[in-house]
Amino acid sequence: MELNIGINDKNRTAIAEGLAKLLADSYTLYLKTHNYHWNVTGPQFNTLHTMFEGQYTELAAAVDEIAERIRALGIAAPGSYREFAELAAVDEAVGGESAEEMIRQMVLGQETVVRTARAAFPAADAANDEPTADLLTQRMHIHEKNAWMLRSMLDQ
Repeated sequence: MELNIGINDKNRTAIAEGLAKLLADSYTLYLKTHNYHWNVTGPQFNTLHTMFEGQYTELAAAVDEIAERIRALGIAAPGSYREFAELAAVDEAVGGESAEEMIRQMVLGQETVVRTARAAFPAADAANDEPTADLLTQRMHIHEKNAWMLRSMLDQ
């Protein structure tokens, strides 16, 4: 059955491409955050272990929401590590990071996701795709707040 939600094929494809990048960045950040949750050590262990758990739990729900929005647009959502690696701008964890370096890397990851969401916004806005614009706005808000909180932990 043909999809007719008031957004033409060209616009739906452009929106989905931006969302696919957001999905890849969000999933990569999810994996990185989970890695840090498992592997953090040092005096800030409890604080960071708990913070990272809250962040990866929120990201787990977010990746589902982003993928489902892509599907609602009639486009297949990427779902493999290979596809995510090709699309993502967030760097994976390298392993062995200190707690302070984990925080720095998380700030960079959160800010990258904000930029990716922001870059996807014009296509949604141009097509009057309010559900996608709302999703992007929510994601930017969450990641900007997370980045601020993480940066605050680095201030001396």
